[in-house]
Amino acid sequence: MSMPPPPAGSLRGAVDLSSLVNRAQSPAGASGVGGAAAGAGASGEPGQGGANPLLLEGSDANFTQIIELSNTVPVIVDLKADWAEASRELTAVLTAVVTSYAGRLVYAGVDAQSNPQLAQAFQAQSVPTVAAIVAGRPVSLFQGSYPEEEVRSVLEQVLQLAAQNGVTGTVPLGDVEAEGEQEPVEEPLPPHHAEAYDAIARGDYAAAIAEYQTAIAQNPRDALAVAGLAQVKLLSRLDGHTLDDIRAAAATNPDDLDAQLLVADLDLSGGHIDDSFGRLLDLFPKAAPDEKTTIRTRLLDLFEVVGADDPRVAAARRRLAALLY
Repeated sequence: MSMPPPPAGSLRGAVDLSSLVNRAQSPAGASGVGGAAAGAGASGEPGQGGANPLLLEGSDANFTQIIELSNTVPVIVDLKADWAEASRELTAVLTAVVTSYAGRLVYAGVDAQSNPQLAQAFQAQSVPTVAAIVAGRPVSLFQGSYPEEEVRSVLEQVLQLAAQNGVTGTVPLGDVEAEGEQEPVEEPLPPHHAEAYDAIARGDYAAAIAEYQTAIAQNPRDALAVAGLAQVKLLSRLDGHTLDDIRAAAATNPDDLDAQLLVADLDLSGGHIDDSFGRLLDLFPKAAPDEKTTIRTRLLDLFEVVGADDPRVAAARRRLAALLY
C-alpha cells in the first residue's frame, strides 16, 4: 500500500500473534517469535546491550518480553536485512525518529532472515516490513522505505492508538537523556480530542463519543475526529462482550442482524478485515430496506476505522456501490 498513516485507534492491517501472546503468558515463555533488547543472553531474556535503551534487537527466542513491554510503551518492529539498501535506509530513519520521542516509543529491530518465525508471524513478504505492537496487539504499518516526515506521521498515529488503549508510559532514558536527547515539543491536542482520549483511558466510551461528536459539529472536516468517533463506537459496541459469546450468537442466529453486525465488528478488531467487510456485504442483497441502511451505515463506520487508503476499503466500497446501484 502507499504510505498508510493509520488513524488514531485504528486496527488497520492487524496480524495474528495470538500464539505468541499465549506463549508469553505461559511459564515456558516463547520458543518462537523474537524481538527484545540488544545483547539478549542465552536465556532469552532481553538485555541492554547498547547504550540506547530505546533501540532493541530482537530474535525468535525473546519476543515475549517485547509483547510485555508493549503494555507500557508502543513498540515499533522493523523486520530488516542488512544486505538490503532500502532496509538499511529505513532502519536509520526509524531509529532516529523513535529516539526523538524520548522514551514514548521503543524500536525493536529484527533480522528477518535469522528469525524466520518472526518474519512469518508478521507476514513479512519483503524487507523492510514495519509493524507496531500496542498493549500486546500487533498492527501492520507499511513495507518499504519512506522519508522521515512520512514515517513520523505514521508513528504519531501509533501514539494516538496507544493513548486510546491506555498505553501512555515511557522508557527511562538513562545515559541517552544525559547525553542531551530532549523530548520533542508537540502541539497540544485540540480540547475535545484531549477530553476524548482521557475518557477512553478511563473506559468512558459514551463521554469520548460525545467529545468527538462535538469536535465534528464544530469542524465537519476534522478527519481525525471522524475516525476517532468511528473507532470509539467500535470499542463501545464490543465492550462487555466476550469473543466466544459474539461468535456463538452469530452462528446460532444467522438471521439476527445485530448478531452479524457485532461479529463483523469483532472480525475487524482482530484484523480480519476482509472477513468483516465480506460478512456485511453478503448480508446486504437479501436485507430489508431498513436493514440495508443499517448495514451501509456500519460499513461506512468500519471504513473509517480501517482508513480510506487501505485497498481493502476501496474494494469493499466498489462492491457496496455495485449493490446499491
